Amino acid sequence: MFSLYSYYLLLLVLALNTSQYFGNMETEALLKWKANLLNDSPSLLPTWTTSNSSSYFNKTTTPCTWFGISCNNAGNVVKLNVSNLGLQGTLLNFKFSSFPYLTTLNLSSNALFGTIPASLGNLSDLTTLYLAVNQLSGSIPPEIGNLKSLVDLQLSNNTLTGSIPASLGNLSDLTTLYLWGNQLSGSIPPEIGNLKSLVDLQLSNNNLSGTIPASLGNLSDLTTLYLYENQLSGSIPASLGNLSDLTTLYLWENQLSGSIPPEIGNLKSLVDLEITTNNLNGTIPASLGNLSDLTTLYLWENQLSGSIPPEIGNLKSLVELVINTNNINGTIPASLGNLSDLTTLYLFRNQLSGSIPPEIGNLKSLVGLVIDTNNLNGTIPASLGNLSKLTILSLFRNHLSGSIPPHIGNLTNLKDVQLSNNTFSGNMPQNLCRGGSLENFTAAFNNFTGPIPKGLKNCSSLVRVRLDRNQLADNISEAFGVYPNLDYMDLSQNNLYGELSRTWGECHNLKHLSLSSNNISGSIPSELGKSTQLGKLDLSDNHLVGEIPKELMKLNLLIYLNLSHNELTGQLPREIGSLSELEHLDISSNNLSGPIPGEAGKWSKLLYLSLSCNIFNGSIPSQIGDLISLSILLDLSHNELMGGIPSEIGSLRNLENLNLSHNMLSGNIPSSFEEMKSLLSIDVSYNQLEGRIPTNKAFQKFSFDAFKNNKDLCGNVSGLRACDSSGTSKSNAIDKHKKTGYDTLLIFAGTQLFSITYPAITHFTRVLVT
Repeated sequence: MFSLYSYYLLLLVLALNTSQYFGNMETEALLKWKANLLNDSPSLLPTWTTSNSSSYFNKTTTPCTWFGISCNNAGNVVKLNVSNLGLQGTLLNFKFSSFPYLTTLNLSSNALFGTIPASLGNLSDLTTLYLAVNQLSGSIPPEIGNLKSLVDLQLSNNTLTGSIPASLGNLSDLTTLYLWGNQLSGSIPPEIGNLKSLVDLQLSNNNLSGTIPASLGNLSDLTTLYLYENQLSGSIPASLGNLSDLTTLYLWENQLSGSIPPEIGNLKSLVDLEITTNNLNGTIPASLGNLSDLTTLYLWENQLSGSIPPEIGNLKSLVELVINTNNINGTIPASLGNLSDLTTLYLFRNQLSGSIPPEIGNLKSLVGLVIDTNNLNGTIPASLGNLSKLTILSLFRNHLSGSIPPHIGNLTNLKDVQLSNNTFSGNMPQNLCRGGSLENFTAAFNNFTGPIPKGLKNCSSLVRVRLDRNQLADNISEAFGVYPNLDYMDLSQNNLYGELSRTWGECHNLKHLSLSSNNISGSIPSELGKSTQLGKLDLSDNHLVGEIPKELMKLNLLIYLNLSHNELTGQLPREIGSLSELEHLDISSNNLSGPIPGEAGKWSKLLYLSLSCNIFNGSIPSQIGDLISLSILLDLSHNELMGGIPSEIGSLRNLENLNLSHNMLSGNIPSSFEEMKSLLSIDVSYNQLEGRIPTNKAFQKFSFDAFKNNKDLCGNVSGLRACDSSGTSKSNAIDKHKKTGYDTLLIFAGTQLFSITYPAITHFTRVLVT
């Protein structure tokens, strides 16, 4: 009779055989997948191997001791985690059917490629599927929707394409769905709204289109919704206002339109609301003032209009308020002064008017105040001097006036101060850069008077300074120091005087230096040649004297050089040809003399060249014709140049404006000028030129003023004489014919007179001799 003992022994044998069967099946599947991995990937799984023991009970039949493998009590694989190993290969050789008890599959952060097999959908016990951060492609198999136990699905950061399967709406236990960072297209399936357990939904960084399904408002447990950086259109569903647990809503960089639903104000748990860079219009709902937990409100780059609701001042937890680049009008609400935790207030590029509320000075946590490019007027409130943490103050392009409160200079954390394009007057705060942190100070296009702030002299942190177009009056010789990080300095169009300091040469990162239109005197310091990063140097319209230092010719990155309207003397250094990056050169209106060096032909990138109003002599070097990029201007007028016009200038096919007037040039205008069809203006007047002017349309459209006061130019231009067949003016040919006739008559008359008088002269001479 079959005993109870025998029955249990049979069950044990069957269990051992079943476990051994699945163990062998799982082992074989894993070893096969390992063998098909590429390159050195198999070596990354050294424990994935079988024992060579011949003993039945010692023989390894399950992989439970292998790296990344976890088994249940029966010895079945339930977890496989080989993430972050850099494994290369596909999933095509992974036999998923061999793992019926698998609950966790984590292959994320490897280099797996190819498609996701549909057979994954057979893992009925799977709760966690991580395939993120690989190179997987193709579409998401609809069979994933069969994984009824799935709680966490992460397929982000791959190159998956196609649409999101509607079958994912069957995953009733799903709490996390990450599909972001792929190339998914099509619309968001409304069935996603069936995922009642969903807490975290991230579909950002794809090519999704269509509207946001209203059914997403059914996801009552949702805390995070990321739909940013897609191509979603239509309006924001009012139903999203039902998501009472939502803490983060990111809809930025889509094509959403319509107004912001007032229902968004019902999201009492919301901490971060970012719907920037869309096409939203209408007004900002006052209901947003109900979001008491909100710390971040980003509405920038839309088409919002109307005024800023005063209720925004109720958001006592708000840290960042960014509403720039819209069509917001009205005044800045004084209630914003209640936002004691606010660090960032960006309202720039709107149509705000009125004055800056003094209450802004109550924002003791404020780090960035950027309200430029509006229509604000009035003065800067003195209370802004209380913002001790302020690093950025940007007020440019408004209608602000009056003086700058002196206490602004006491803000020791300031790094960026932008006051340009207003009507400020009076002196600037003298103690700017008190904390030694100031990097960017721009106050151009105002009516500031008085000296340059004394605090700038030792402000070694400076990177960019623009004080141009004011009425500053100061001795520039002592106003500035050495700035190792400075790359931009513009002090042009002021009343600065004194001489240029040698210390400018110690600003080794300086790329732009403009001191034009001041009263600066003395010579150009040779030390400027040490500022080897200079791309623009403008010292024009001053009273500089002496020669152009040869050291400037070491500025190999110089693109723009303007020394015009000074009193410079001497010759143009031949080394100037080494400035191979030059695009704009203007040294007009000086007292430079000598010949124009032939090395000028090396400026292969030059677009603009003016050497006018100097005392240059000699001939025009033929190498000027090598400047084939020259297009804007070639002006050699008002010098003492002589000789013929080089035919090589006709090679400047792109040149639009040519002025050779007021010289002593002679000969003909070269026939090569026929090819200069881009010319918009030309002036060769006041020379000694003769012969036919070019016959192309460009020349025929110019007036007589362009050719007047020459020796004998002719052509089909009103005011010029017509040419004969030989290319000279007809009147000149007649003059020559008349002159020849007169000469013949005079010779004949002289011969007759000589024949009459010669005997008498001979007789008279003989009488004198005797």
